[in-house]
Amino acid sequence: MQQYLELVDATLSDGAYKPNRTGVDTISSFSEHYEVDLEEGYPLLTTKRMDGYRWNSMIHEVCWYLSGEAHIRNLREETKIWNAWADDEGRLDTAYGRFWRRYPIPDGDARLEGESWPEEAHRWVTTEADGRRTFDQLQYVIDTLSDSPNSRRLVVNAWHPANATVSTLPPCHYSFVFNVQGDRLNCHLTQRSGDVALGIPFNIAAYALLTTVIAQQTDLVPGTFAHTVVDAHVYCGRGERGEWYAENLRKLQSRLSDVDERAEYLAVREWLESEAPAEADGDERLDHVPGLLEQLSREPLERPTLAVADVPIDDLSYDDVELRDYESHDGLTFSVAE
Repeated sequence: MQQYLELVDATLSDGAYKPNRTGVDTISSFSEHYEVDLEEGYPLLTTKRMDGYRWNSMIHEVCWYLSGEAHIRNLREETKIWNAWADDEGRLDTAYGRFWRRYPIPDGDARLEGESWPEEAHRWVTTEADGRRTFDQLQYVIDTLSDSPNSRRLVVNAWHPANATVSTLPPCHYSFVFNVQGDRLNCHLTQRSGDVALGIPFNIAAYALLTTVIAQQTDLVPGTFAHTVVDAHVYCGRGERGEWYAENLRKLQSRLSDVDERAEYLAVREWLESEAPAEADGDERLDHVPGLLEQLSREPLERPTLAVADVPIDDLSYDDVELRDYESHDGLTFSVAE
C-alpha cells in the first residue's frame, strides 16, 4: 500500500530524535495523515508478509474488541500481543472493547449538576452484575446508521481521562468516527501514538476490517479509511545505537531527500549499517530503521480482497473472515519496545 510507504518516508524524513518511556529511542513526527479507498481492495500490507500468525493475531484481536471483554484470558490462546500489559489473571485496566461496548455511565453523586444521561431502560444501556450501568457505543453507531445515516455524531471513544493517568498502556488508537457519503461508509481513526513499523500495519488492517463489518451491518459499502497519527514514530534502538541517531539524523535525512527510485533506499540502509554502532546483545532489531528502508525499496503488490460472513457483531469469529488473493514480499522482523 503506497500510502503506508509514504507515511514511513515522511516519518523518517521529517521526524525528530525523541527518547521515550520505553528506553528505546525514536524518530518521531507530529500529526501524520493518510487516506485509503477501501473499494480498491483490502489494505493489508504487501511490502512485507502479513498473513499466517500475523493475520490470525489481528482477526482474534478485532473479535476480542467486539466482545467487550476486559480481560485477555481467551485472547491469550491465539496471540500473546497483550501479555506484557495484563496482570496474572489476564485483566487489562484499559481494554479497547470494554469501552467500545461497555463505557461506564456515572451514577448518583458521580454525576455533575446539569448533566443528562440515558435512563436505565434505554436500549444501549446495560446494567452490569455489580449494578453499574454501561453504554454500548458501537451498537449505538450501528442503530443510528440504520435510522439516520447522515448523523455527524457517530463517535466511538476508548479514552477515559482518569483511567489513562494510571493505566499501564492507555489506548493508542483511542477514537474513531463514522461518516456516510452517498452509500459509502467512511471511518476516521485518531491515534495518539503509533509504532510505524509494528503497530500501524495492524491498525490499518483492523479498522479496515471493522469498517467492512459495520458497512455490512448497515447496508452500506466500505468507503474511505482515514487515519491521523499524532505521534508517528520509528524506534531506532537503545543505548549507543539509539544515541547515534541524535547526532546523525540530519545526515540520514539528507540521504533520504536524494532518493529518486525505490532501490536507492537500500543504499541508504547500507550506509547506515556501516556507520551506526552495532546493537547490543539482546537489543537486535529494536532499531526499526534498516527494516523500514528495505520495505521502502519494495514495490507494493495488488491488494487482496476480504469476505466477511453476514453475522451480528456479537457473533463474529475468526472463521467468519476470509482473506483472498493475498501475495506479498518476504517478512521482516522487528522487536517490540515495551
